[in-house]
Amino acid sequence: MNTPTLNRQQSRRLDCRAMEEYGILGLVLMENAGRGAADVLCSLGIAGPVVICCGRGNNAGDGFVLARHLDLRGHVVHVVLWAPPEALSGDAAANYRILAKTDVPITSFAEGHDPARLDAILDGAAWIADGLLGTGAQGDPRPPLDDVIDRINTAPAPVLAIDLPSGLDCDTGRASAHAIRAAHTCTFAAAKPGFFTPEAQPYVGRLHVRDIGVPRKLIDAVLAEP
Repeated sequence: MNTPTLNRQQSRRLDCRAMEEYGILGLVLMENAGRGAADVLCSLGIAGPVVICCGRGNNAGDGFVLARHLDLRGHVVHVVLWAPPEALSGDAAANYRILAKTDVPITSFAEGHDPARLDAILDGAAWIADGLLGTGAQGDPRPPLDDVIDRINTAPAPVLAIDLPSGLDCDTGRASAHAIRAAHTCTFAAAKPGFFTPEAQPYVGRLHVRDIGVPRKLIDAVLAEP
């Protein structure tokens, strides 16, 4: 494939250098990522509620931005969260606080996973967005996210993975025993090398790469680093 790819460490360096050397705020990068995911989802067609499943990291923050932009465009959105709001930090926490002031419903399972209630929420969705785990996650998802992933996979709605399917290693393409099988993956700045391995295809689905405003010069510089 001729598509440029950034591995886990390169993606981290890209974000850090964008903020430190170019002065691009992390909130701006997250805003662009979430809005890019909204653009992709809208281009695919939304004919009902969108359920956005979020963990506690920056991937969840992208999901909060996605929820806000879908709501702004008139779509019915429901955010489901597996973290106490007070455990969120940085840009993800800032975007949660913004979202909490809107009319978007947020269901928190921070005090206890409720499989039956989750199944009921997922059953009514036209789309499910996966914002559970980001590129930094490695190894098998821990409970309760392992069960959450399995239930998302058995729900009737197609899944849009935000940045990568949770449970899939972005560098190797290896899937854990509990990995999201996405119909579409919206990744940011550049593709990840693991997406192109044969074993990753059932999990990635159709790949969409969206820019987040990082200058091309910086992407090229990170790609050229040893």
